[in-house]
Amino acid sequence: SMTVLVTGGAGYIGSHTVYALLDRGDEVVVLDDLSTGVKAQVGEKALFVQGDIADTALVQKIIADQGVDGVIHFAGSIVVPDSVSDPLGYYENNVVKSRALIQACVAAGVKQFIFSSTAAVYDADAAQPLGEGAGKKPISPYARSKLMTEWMLEDVSRAFPLRHTVLRYFNVAGADPSGRTGQSTPKATHLIKRAAQVVLGRVPHLDMFGTDYPTPDGTGVRDYIHVTDLAAAHLLALDALKAGAPSAVYNCGYGRGFSVREVIRGVERVIGRSLPVKESPRRAGDPPMLVSDPGRIKKELGWTPRFEDLEDIISSALAWERRFNT
Repeated sequence: SMTVLVTGGAGYIGSHTVYALLDRGDEVVVLDDLSTGVKAQVGEKALFVQGDIADTALVQKIIADQGVDGVIHFAGSIVVPDSVSDPLGYYENNVVKSRALIQACVAAGVKQFIFSSTAAVYDADAAQPLGEGAGKKPISPYARSKLMTEWMLEDVSRAFPLRHTVLRYFNVAGADPSGRTGQSTPKATHLIKRAAQVVLGRVPHLDMFGTDYPTPDGTGVRDYIHVTDLAAAHLLALDALKAGAPSAVYNCGYGRGFSVREVIRGVERVIGRSLPVKESPRRAGDPPMLVSDPGRIKKELGWTPRFEDLEDIISSALAWERRFNT
């Protein structure tokens, strides 16, 4: 088994990955400042440390004291519109602090590092589905901050024995099938999370942002991936690095898109009634279509999705939302 340091392990994707590691018997240390994370969602068998990833002395002490073999780095700010209004805050949290974390890992002799990146680094005008080699043209400070961190890792892995895997997420949705954790940010902007809040009457209607996109039904098309399948991808990436694999970049998506209207129809099928929807103008920075080509992660890491059904994703998100804040 391994000892893994998970930054941002009290967050949405982080908490699912912590459970996946614990479920297979790994030792886990979570470092989270709880600015958006929820401590109750961290698996009980994990060692929890509240702190800042840029606290180099703390990070080096954790790595040394716990014998950390690998780091999975989720911590960061993720709301695209906020990054537009607060670019310097996003560069601080996502670039400056990642740089400090990477420096601490190099100094402490960590060999394996996994980084959460995003499909937002791609050029939205590139041919779909997007392969890892597609052109990069991040348009928000959030997406730029992620690509900058990818570049830092690429440069560091040439200069030091730290190998890394970058995972570029498409649209993450759903919740742990056994109900241990889910998406807890009340102001989440994710479509399926918002839809679940509407279903339960916590939000009056669902905003459909943009109905005039150059897509089959005019609404944005996204590649939705169940968070449990995404957590599994992190474990495969970690195991590959531990076995000596070189640094690599992988898309995390299913390779098929659903439009906003199709997702809403899926929700309506799951609940058996219609959802109140309000058509609104496009949001700045939303590309018409983002669909992955996941061929590389399937071939190289043997990643096999288990929760690919849209209605399963919706049902798990709804089940979590029902237990949360009721």
